[in-house]
This record gives sequence, structure tokens and C-alpha cells, in this order.
Amino acid sequence: MSSAADSLAEPQVLAHTKRALFPAGDADTYAVVDTQFSTREWRPGQRLETDLLETLAPFNRVQVGGGYPDLVGVRRLESDLLAVERFGDEPPLIAVEAKGYATSGVDTERGIVQAYDRLHEANAAYLAAPAAVVSQTDRTLARELNVGILGVTPSGAVEPLEVPRVVGNRTTTEANAIRFQASAQGVTDRSFGLNHPKNYLGYPLASYADGDTATLLETCDVVGAVDEARRGAAFLGLVEANADSLEEPGLTPLGREVVRFALARHGTVEAALEKFADWYRSRTRFVDLAPAWGQLARRIVYAYPATKLLVTELQALHDDGALEPSLVDLVRRLHALHPSFTVELFVRGDRAVRSRVLTVDGELQPAALEEGSVYHAPTVFQLKAMLYHTGILTERGAEPHRLDPLQDVWALRDPL
Repeated sequence: MSSAADSLAEPQVLAHTKRALFPAGDADTYAVVDTQFSTREWRPGQRLETDLLETLAPFNRVQVGGGYPDLVGVRRLESDLLAVERFGDEPPLIAVEAKGYATSGVDTERGIVQAYDRLHEANAAYLAAPAAVVSQTDRTLARELNVGILGVTPSGAVEPLEVPRVVGNRTTTEANAIRFQASAQGVTDRSFGLNHPKNYLGYPLASYADGDTATLLETCDVVGAVDEARRGAAFLGLVEANADSLEEPGLTPLGREVVRFALARHGTVEAALEKFADWYRSRTRFVDLAPAWGQLARRIVYAYPATKLLVTELQALHDDGALEPSLVDLVRRLHALHPSFTVELFVRGDRAVRSRVLTVDGELQPAALEEGSVYHAPTVFQLKAMLYHTGILTERGAEPHRLDPLQDVWALRDPL
């Protein structure tokens, strides 16, 4: 074997595989690499370069089947990577086990068996390994177990040597965190950019009304940041999730229900938009300022997957005597019960932050939770503000650079 081939250790194999399966910037795609790869030194004397770590990021530990895959993500793969071109309406959940050169060689058989275990919850599973070491025996075993094999070359090319059939498993545990992030409602930079529910409720109204949507929103003093309003409306399921497209997104059934609500209360959507102008720049809690609209916003925000989880666990904290739990209290409790989802919801995705917050075993490093800068703004600022305005939480959110996690209170306004 050449020295070039010998350089394909597990992190290198994984980085090439991630680039191939989950290219950066691809829509409706999200993938994480296991936290064991977040270390600077993979093996004694084997230092991982910053560029490689950036490729592997974000890091999280996600249980799929009976273990933790090296790479797990959601994406509609090309037809040459799967034995079928489509699987339902949702892209498949994909798990990858990577194997590279080590002192004992490349244990491809173990990687295939590990990948097979992931099929208890994943829709497709792969072994990724240096192409030169994949044997005919490996390929036969993989075919029998419905595991794909990706052969990685020293130049970084990734070739499908065996392609798996997509299976219909539905994720019911922590793997849902990855499906959540890949969806239109995932907490990414495409989500909340504004912190008042009226900005998102107004978008389907302006979209339905005669005239240009952006012009109506601006002239009626609903919101000036039209692009942010459109993205947030998609995030809440009010308009179709092509919020980054130049085309006007269509209304969803929930968005049409907002229009019906406006017509029932105000006669026309134009009259409703004029009423929205009365609320422009108001700091009064929305559910107190406009009770009917506030209650509608509450139902919409409650339908967001993270809200139900937050309300459930905040009620549990209250039952345990924590009447005003801090952000740190909440995150620590959530992580004990729903670790992968908690990281995706609250912790910024860049490499440096995840490495500060999580150990290589995926455990929290408590001291890091006291730094406001590690938190994801759409959750601790915009989502929390929405939960405040709709009467769910007692306090507004704060931008990460102004956030004191030990003093930031997350408490239900009306605990049971």
C-alpha cells in the first residue's frame, strides 16, 4: 500500500464521505458527525487539521439503532447511491460507519455489521472505507445485510461499490433531532430572524391580498424585514417551504386558516393588515395587546415541535420545585432526557462551540453552558420572545451576546 493510501485514517474517510453525501449548501439537508471526531488528536501523534475539523462539523452524538453512527444525516441522495430513486415524501435518514487505516488494518467487516445495526432506525446505512481494502467478501456480506459500501480513494473520490435498498423504518428516538434540523422547521440560520408573532402572521395575509406582498407589508407598517418574515412564516408552517426562492411561496392549509381568521374578524385581509399597523413596534405582550390574534399565534407556536418539548419539561421542573429555572437548568435537564435534540435546539453548530460544550463522548461540559455565546440565537432570542408574546413563558429572550444563562429565566406563565 502506498503512503497516500495509508493516510486515509477514519477522519479522512469520513470527511470525504460527508462532502459527497451531504454537500454544503444543499437544501433540505442536514448532517452531523459523532463527537468522538471533534478532538484535535485522533491517535497519538495523528493531529487533525482545522480544515478537516470544519468539514466534519457540526458535531453531535446521535443514537441510531443500538449505537452511535460516525455520520448521520438527511438528504435526497442521487440515484447511483440507492437502489431506489425515491422514498415517500421525505428524504431518507442515512447512517454511515467509517473505517480507515489503523495499526491493526481496516476492520471492514465490523463496519458493515455496525451499519446493519443502524437499519433498526435509519432508512439507509453505509460502510465508508478506503476503496483498496474492500474485498469481494465484504461486498457479498453487505449485499446480504442491505448495507451500502462507499469506496474512498486517496484523492477524495467516493464511489458506491454496493448500494442499499431504502427501508421504511421511522425514527422514534434521538435520530428525530436530525430529521427536525433538515426540515423547514429546523433551527438553522433559515429559521427565525424576528421576535414578534405578528410579523409572521401578517405574511400570509399580505400574500393573499391583491398587490405585491412586500409592498403591502411595508406600506401597512406590518414589518420592514420582508425576507425574514417570509422565512419565519415558512418556519411556522404558514407558507410553503421555498422561503429562500425568488418565487412567492404558496399558502399552506395553516396559512389559509390564518386568512380565514382575518376575514371572520375584519371582513377583508386589507382591513386586518391595517389593524396590524396599530401594533407596529409595540412592546406589550401580544396576547394582552390583541387577545384573539395572540391566542391564534399561541396555537401556531405550540404546534412547533420544540414548543411541546419545552412546555413539558418546564412543567416537570416546576413540579420538582424549580419555579424559575435558568437557561442552564433547562438545558441540563433536557440534555439528560433528549441529548441530541437539546444540542441541535440550543447550541450553535460551529465546530469551536460544539467542541467547548460537548466532550468527545457527547457529554455536556457544564462550565461552557454559562457562556451566552454558545447558544443558538433563533432559540434563546427569537423563539423565546415568541413564547413570551403568546403567553407561554414569563420572560422575553435575549441575544446571545447579552445573555447571562444563569440569570435567564425559562418559566411557564401558567404552570399547572
